[in-house]
Amino acid sequence: MALHFELVTPARHVRSDDVHMVVVPGAEGEFGVLEGHAPFMSTIKDGAVQVFKTAGATPETIEVRGGFAEVGENGLTILAEHVEG
Repeated sequence: MALHFELVTPARHVRSDDVHMVVVPGAEGEFGVLEGHAPFMSTIKDGAVQVFKTAGATPETIEVRGGFAEVGENGLTILAEHVEG
C-alpha cells in the first residue's frame, strides 16, 4: 500500500501523489510518515521535505518554509507557507 501525499501552499496545489514515505521537518524535529501512521498534526519549520517514491529509493527533496503537516485517514497533507522552486 502507498501513502497519499498532498503538498499545498495558500497560492497553489503543488503535488498530489502516492508515495512510500515522507520525512517532514517538524518544529520538534524531523518525523517520517508511512501508510497507516496514527493521526498526527505538527507545525513545520523551514527545511527539506524528503519524498521517497519507493522503499530504498533516493529521496526527492522539496524545500519548504513554515506551515503545518497533518496525518489522517486520507494520508499526509502539508500546508506550507512557501515552497521553493
